[in-house]
Amino acid sequence: MLFKLQRHITPGRIIILGFMGLILCGTILLMLPISTQEPGGASFMEALFTATSATCVTGLIVQDTATYWSTFGQMVLILLIQIGGMGVVTMAIAITMFAGRRIGLKQRWVMQESIAAPQVGGIVRMTGFILKATLLIEGTGALLLSFRFCPEFGFWKGLWYSIFHSISAFCNAGFDLMGVKSKFSSLTGYVGDPLINGTVMALIVIGGIGFVTWADIHTHKLRLRAYRLQTKLILITTAGLLISSMLFFFFYEFALPQWDGLSLGERVNAALFQAVSPRTAGFNTVDLTQLSGAALFVSILLMIMGGSPGSTAGGFKTTTLAVLLLNVWAVIRRKSHVQGFGRRLPDDILRRATAIFVLYLILFSLGGLLIGCIDGVPLHMALYETASAIGTVGLSLGITPGLSVPSHLILIFLMYFGRVGGLTLIFAVVLEHSSPAQLPQEQITVG
Repeated sequence: MLFKLQRHITPGRIIILGFMGLILCGTILLMLPISTQEPGGASFMEALFTATSATCVTGLIVQDTATYWSTFGQMVLILLIQIGGMGVVTMAIAITMFAGRRIGLKQRWVMQESIAAPQVGGIVRMTGFILKATLLIEGTGALLLSFRFCPEFGFWKGLWYSIFHSISAFCNAGFDLMGVKSKFSSLTGYVGDPLINGTVMALIVIGGIGFVTWADIHTHKLRLRAYRLQTKLILITTAGLLISSMLFFFFYEFALPQWDGLSLGERVNAALFQAVSPRTAGFNTVDLTQLSGAALFVSILLMIMGGSPGSTAGGFKTTTLAVLLLNVWAVIRRKSHVQGFGRRLPDDILRRATAIFVLYLILFSLGGLLIGCIDGVPLHMALYETASAIGTVGLSLGITPGLSVPSHLILIFLMYFGRVGGLTLIFAVVLEHSSPAQLPQEQITVG
């Protein structure tokens, strides 16, 4: 079992090995003949890419989910999405709890790392809270979606579609079964449907703010002053990104001539959805290839930023962005430390935030450049796909299925990097060294 590894293995290594093991199992299952609708089964690369995308809750696909994968294959995908979204360690802890076995200190330590909890104490109780909340939220989402899908597809098929899309939305995965209408169409047939739009957007936002944030809100209710600093930063940054991007899409993008066919209500829904979905969800209600260059650029920024720590979302996280912005404000005000809401942030937090931002920027840019050179696709399209991959979003301009194997491998690495976390992956791989003696200090000029 996951926790019977040797004691010297760090939580970070357990997490990355757990995700690797899940991807491998998913790949094997998706290669079985029973997993595809056509005889013969999927190829290794198709299965590996899809299993990685599902486990890393991304949503990038090389085959249409509804028409290529059988019901069994779709069940494998939704299981990978559920485990990948909640975290391999969380699910392992849950299984141990249901089996009535004792949760040791090592398991609690790993769980703390997995969900970005502030402390080990109370971690088992929080795990129980996460499981109950997830079941309640996904169940409510499935119920709401069933009011639309059951009349449209029939009771049993509609119920399956409701459950599948509720889990996919809550886990910020972006996998859909709407290919039965038109391949790779996502939710474009529901651009004017407030029930589908509202339910899916709510699931995406709730899943993307993080398990620890839920617990903080659940504990303190509307007493905002009692929230932890992390919760305050997450809520304000998330609200700021959603409102500003929604205003941009409504007043600029969907006022352009190519969207004249949309009614006012459809434009409002589309603007809201396009503001929410790039935050690592991967659904779309409009044809993304019709977006203007400015809208593509804004979408790329939103995809890279991603969700919040300890959530089902990827990206370099809202707290990282908040720390960087607070640092800019501190420099402008000539403050010696980064501050927010009457609290001073440790210098180590700023160094980590800067490192994460630079890592994501380098990998996103380098990946897009390599894909553009290897497959000869326009650079803006390649960058859109790499932003979608490293942000574990799943939005696509339609070029992913036609890319070569080297480009698919690049996207696989970016999806994995974006899900397990940049520093988690690096700290797990790089051996820890003892701190060297203090070196002489010397100033340089920046800016």
